[in-house]
Amino acid sequence: MIVCVCNNISDREIRQAVDLGLSSMAELRRDLGVATCCGKCHTCARDVLNDHLGATAVMQETVLMRA
Repeated sequence: MIVCVCNNISDREIRQAVDLGLSSMAELRRDLGVATCCGKCHTCARDVLNDHLGATAVMQETVLMRA
C-alpha cells in the first residue's frame, strides 16, 4: 500500500529500509522523503516502521535462541 502519496513511498519500501538498517522517522525522512511534504503520512509511516522493527526484533530473538 502507498503510505506517502506525495513521494510515492509504499509500506514495502519502508520495511526494506528497516531491513537495510534504518530505525527512526528521521532516517526515513532523510533517505526516503517520507512525511516531508504534507505530513499526513507521518502516523502511518511511523506505525509501519515500529511494527517492522518489532517483528525484526522478535525474529532475531528467535534465531538467537535456536542453537
